[in-house]
Amino acid sequence: MSEIKLPNFSVLSQKNETAFTDKDLEDRSLQLQPDLAEHRSFNQVFKKDKLTFGLIAPFKGYPDSPFPDVEDLGEVAGLADELGFSALWVRDVPFLDPKFRDVGQGYDPMVTLGYLVAKTKNIAIGTAGLISPLREPIHIAKTAVSMDKLSRGRFLLGLSTGDRPVEYPAPGVLSRQPVKEADFHNRAERFRESWEMIKVLTQQDFPKFKGNYYGNLTGSVDLVPKIEKRLPMIAIGRARQELDWLANTADAWIWHGVNPDDTKKIVNTLAELNRDGYWRPFGYANFVELTENPHEPAKLYNNIYLSGGSLSLAEFWAEQKEQGLAHISINLKPTRRPAKETLQDIAENVLSKF
Repeated sequence: MSEIKLPNFSVLSQKNETAFTDKDLEDRSLQLQPDLAEHRSFNQVFKKDKLTFGLIAPFKGYPDSPFPDVEDLGEVAGLADELGFSALWVRDVPFLDPKFRDVGQGYDPMVTLGYLVAKTKNIAIGTAGLISPLREPIHIAKTAVSMDKLSRGRFLLGLSTGDRPVEYPAPGVLSRQPVKEADFHNRAERFRESWEMIKVLTQQDFPKFKGNYYGNLTGSVDLVPKIEKRLPMIAIGRARQELDWLANTADAWIWHGVNPDDTKKIVNTLAELNRDGYWRPFGYANFVELTENPHEPAKLYNNIYLSGGSLSLAEFWAEQKEQGLAHISINLKPTRRPAKETLQDIAENVLSKF
């Protein structure tokens, strides 16, 4: 195996070490919320007792550089759509942090999604995730409903807090205003308020809302365009939220750095904490180095870097499916094989088995 070259996760400020329940409490009778069960893309990505697979932009490998070549971004996205992947995810990485060593797709996430909508037909598209404390919720809501309309219901809004302190001083620096230390340290509270304001903006006519960080809505104006189905909202990463919040507020949760031995415990914990009786799907992201030999054994490093052949990876993920995992977001950054060959291998030896 080649040298592991991943983003430097040591710069993130939150550890994924949490006590989960060992009780087997998962209720297999729980179903999706009725409005989400009828939602075109959410129901495509999150299916009860199924495991689906999405791709994180740029949908191919770039192992030796923070910067991917995105000249074929639309072409690769179209191929993923044809091959049957469930979702295309784009990340929100505002800056190049030399210590982190990764810029995702490099382009603004919403501009990128607008381009991908035009290059695909059926696959779900989503953010994984927009750093909501760095953005105004009114603007997030406006772009989200616009994307929903332009994609004909294929959009999933994933939100995160951002966990690299270096990103947070940027607004103050650019505006030449003093940077508030609280901007980073209260991001969990601001994340929750932004989430609630976006829900109000996208679900109510002439919405009213009273906030502590983002101002108030008085019911004097209305957000347009209106969407036909409720906007699905997904927590990306832990977002510094309590598990109770994740089990009852987020429509789904996609984490990273998950010990596969904890998957069932996490699913059971969400079921134990849930109070409305509806299923909250759980998924996670893997960096994947897909090797040429489909039988090469799967090896997991740091609970996030997965290396091996496609058939072995299928076996690994099949075990995770049995633990209740609903979705895998595949980041192919470490892979050295051509994009088309890589996606076709996954489709043939992984997607076909699920």
